[in-house]
Amino acid sequence: MSARGKRKDEGHASDGDSGGNAPPRKTSKKDSDDSDDIIVCEISKNRRVTVRNWQGKIVVDIREFYVKDGKQMPGKKGISLTMDQWNVLREHIEEIDKAVA
Repeated sequence: MSARGKRKDEGHASDGDSGGNAPPRKTSKKDSDDSDDIIVCEISKNRRVTVRNWQGKIVVDIREFYVKDGKQMPGKKGISLTMDQWNVLREHIEEIDKAVA
């Protein structure tokens, strides 16, 4: 796929993206009952970044959520980065910022 190409499921209004108009909302702890997930920020109405323990490892999870029976539930669309992957991404933030400018 080219840098300009989009996947079939990207960029639709239903994907929960607010278009970047609202600043990300930050929270310190997930509102739910027994989870240790820490919500770092809400990127948009249905997308959030969390740090959580998954199978004994800390991951940075960027994921879409949906509402079921009045509760926010994690969807299939998303990615969980291991600490090694997160560190590689962090090391390239300046390059990413320059590329999108």
